[in-house]
Amino acid sequence: MCFMSSDAPLERLRLALPELPPRLRHAARYLVDHAFDATTRSMRELAADAGVTPASFTRLAQALGYSGWEPLRAVLVEARRPAAPFSGRARARDDLPAAMMAADAAALGRLEAGPVAAAAAALHAAPRIWCAGFRSCRAVAGLLHYQLRLFRPEARLVGAEGPEELDLEAFAASDAVVLASFAPYSAEAVRTAAAARRAGATLVALADSPVAPVSRGAAHLLHFEADGPGFFHSLAGAVSLAQALAAASFALGGAASMERLCQAEARLAELSRYASDKDYR
Repeated sequence: MCFMSSDAPLERLRLALPELPPRLRHAARYLVDHAFDATTRSMRELAADAGVTPASFTRLAQALGYSGWEPLRAVLVEARRPAAPFSGRARARDDLPAAMMAADAAALGRLEAGPVAAAAAALHAAPRIWCAGFRSCRAVAGLLHYQLRLFRPEARLVGAEGPEELDLEAFAASDAVVLASFAPYSAEAVRTAAAARRAGATLVALADSPVAPVSRGAAHLLHFEADGPGFFHSLAGAVSLAQALAAASFALGGAASMERLCQAEARLAELSRYASDKDYR
């Protein structure tokens, strides 16, 4: 049987359900209910969660008229691809700068300190911390990594010293992974969250939604509002959370944190990383 049509792939799956054998119907229903997972996770992982064999997804794809799972997955990926995530938000208005700053100020006022303190305790307990962020959120991860390195020299920035895949494979159960992301979520961020879950690491998600794919399995969620009047999403909340997280982690370290910070400052001064008064003249 073949259900090929020009309809959206998920709608085609729904239409196909009554005519599919029970096991394939179960796999199809799982894809309908977990559309994002189908585009970001391996067939083996999907099968384990759905309670079927990986071959079930191959047979399902073939029943729908595809040669195998990967062609069906490619169609699902393309269907979820945002057409214009930034230009679609652009609006011409004279008061845009003021509106953006007002929206950021209001969003910052709604941030919660309690989750930051709990997440900082998790970082304090971890022997190694990984900071991760991609695309615009790379700036958030870089800021957090810089501040943590001043008193936690074992902090690492995912992808800083080579292919990010090597870092993802290095995650350990004792590690803490701090990941910043917002919709539309980058594939790299989703892979990083999945790698942290597989390793059993403590995942701290800085995200715009508790049901975001990067928040799944997170031990701590630091929620920020990314929406705003600008054409691009706001990172004000994410930056504020990252700075508060670093500060709270420093405070938990007590005298040891202070000693490491002083050592870092001495090294920076020795390397003349800061401009002196004479440089201002």
